[in-house]
Amino acid sequence: MTDWTKSSWRDKPRIQMPDYPDQDALRAVEAELSRYPLLVFAGEARRLKKHLAAAGRGEAFLLQGGDCAESFEQFSSDMIRDTFKVMLQMAIVLTHGAKVPVIKLGRMAGQFAKPRSAPTETVDGVELPSYRGDIINELAFTADARIPDPKKMLRAYTQAAATLNLIRAFSTGGYADVHQVHGWTLGFTESEKAEKYREIANRISDTLDFMAAAGVTSETAHTLQSVEYYTSHESLLLEYEEALCRQDSQTGKWLAGSGHMIWIGDRTRQPDGAHVEFARGVQNPIGLKCGPTMTSDDLKLLMHKLNPENEEGRLTLIARFGAGNVGEHLPRLIKTVQEEGANVVWTCDPMHGNTIKSSSGYKTRPFDSVLREVREFFAVHGAEGTVPGGVHFEMTGQDVTECTGGVRAVQDEDLSDRYHTACDPRLNASQSLELAFLVAEELSARRANQQVKAVG
Repeated sequence: MTDWTKSSWRDKPRIQMPDYPDQDALRAVEAELSRYPLLVFAGEARRLKKHLAAAGRGEAFLLQGGDCAESFEQFSSDMIRDTFKVMLQMAIVLTHGAKVPVIKLGRMAGQFAKPRSAPTETVDGVELPSYRGDIINELAFTADARIPDPKKMLRAYTQAAATLNLIRAFSTGGYADVHQVHGWTLGFTESEKAEKYREIANRISDTLDFMAAAGVTSETAHTLQSVEYYTSHESLLLEYEEALCRQDSQTGKWLAGSGHMIWIGDRTRQPDGAHVEFARGVQNPIGLKCGPTMTSDDLKLLMHKLNPENEEGRLTLIARFGAGNVGEHLPRLIKTVQEEGANVVWTCDPMHGNTIKSSSGYKTRPFDSVLREVREFFAVHGAEGTVPGGVHFEMTGQDVTECTGGVRAVQDEDLSDRYHTACDPRLNASQSLELAFLVAEELSARRANQQVKAVG
């Protein structure tokens, strides 16, 4: 890493980043941000890396979820609480299915920027720059709103700090008590449409009752009333990332202080590009989106650049192929990883490859397609004898109508009721929890198969 600095990305080709018209204003914001306290700390990032190493070995499972793109206007403590709450519910269900610890990693406190498929968009014959997230410009379709404004980085930092402050309070202040969280889940299964998940919920209740009878309660075991919760986001706006990049005084290594994990998107994973250059030099766990166009040669090069020491827990490969395409692409990438002897965590992002345009004109994601891709992901790993280490969802704790299907049966004509996302459609609270039950079934089946093989 002797050739790396936190600014060396500036000498590499950059894409999906704004060109700020006022460079003086940009430099002033960068200077101000560089004096702000870090949002996360090196010890936390190292602890997350240790947990991810366990997920890579099949000794833990990663649940990564949260907003497509965080919004300034929709920001509220209720929004944070509701997403945190659903993540905890999902984690308990997945823990029961996998019988291993579940790592809770939110797409929160930094997920403000979004890559776009085109640099401009046209409405009624008017062409303007694309909306790239609240940290860069504004959603309103006016020329002024679409001008990149560096001061938005300061507001993003403030919102991220407030989000982390509340999450840390929720995580250790009793809100995350396992009995309370499971009580919320029991409320979900009381619905007649969710009856098929009641048996799993009842088995979890029996487990908690047994533990209480054995003297293991929230009062006697502090771990039952607190959780470890980490944050992540796509490392897209590198001026922001560099300003919050600091050297760890204990190890001398550099830390991306904007979030515990940062990931590189499928559009910005060029081996010689700016985003890979920045990520390779920080000690945080790194995620790498792997879409259908990822070649074996590119994956080999990226694994070498991003994890040259082949460190466990350092690199998470986030597969996003679309339902029906997993069998074509995932096996060849698994083979590449095996040929290299690389330590990675395999996770499934079943959202980005399953976006369609509904007949009503809204972007949506059918719940059945999301579930199908998850099942294909597990099936391929089962066939290859490798470890499915986690799942990655765009979701919210709010009762939105953005993805169709699920037990509440959101229909195409319902999408306009509560379609609040500024970018991509998210699973709502009910759909997220239902998906957790279905993933738990996959994990239980995998565990049963492993036990059969061990006996055989």
